[in-house]
Amino acid sequence: MVRRGRAAATMVAVAALGLLGAPAVRAQDDAVGLPVGTAAPAAAVQDLDGRAVDLAQVVGHKPVLLEFWATWCPICQALMPRIEAAHEKYGNTVDFVEVAVAVNETAASVRRHLASHPYPFRFLFDANGAAVRAYQAPTTSYVVVVNAQGRVVYTGTGSEQDIDAALGHATGR
Repeated sequence: MVRRGRAAATMVAVAALGLLGAPAVRAQDDAVGLPVGTAAPAAAVQDLDGRAVDLAQVVGHKPVLLEFWATWCPICQALMPRIEAAHEKYGNTVDFVEVAVAVNETAASVRRHLASHPYPFRFLFDANGAAVRAYQAPTTSYVVVVNAQGRVVYTGTGSEQDIDAALGHATGR
């Protein structure tokens, strides 16, 4: 009975993260996560060394791309080249922040992954799920673009997101 309960809980968590039959792309039109125009919420996360970081300190200065990410997420891996290309183009004008979710993940596992797969972005760890809840993240590969005024201008999921267009909108390019 306990095993069935754990298995059911695991399936609920997987379904909640959108890993079962999720469409390849969802955009704001599908009402994914926070509505466009919403003020980016505060959320307590950590850096990979366990120091507290408030996402409210990250937004409101210049545009920010937040991706809710996991080392084990194949969609995140498929999306990463688009984010890297966007970083090449917008890295001087946009902050890129990867928020590692705590589902089957630890800060140590993220650090190990980054040792062999270095990326030029800031990585934070959502140990208690505060950012997932605050940003209404429906799945990993969930991207939120926040403009310099701290307002959500794009949300989406999947490996085929047009990150360049989302950031072009946020930066006025």
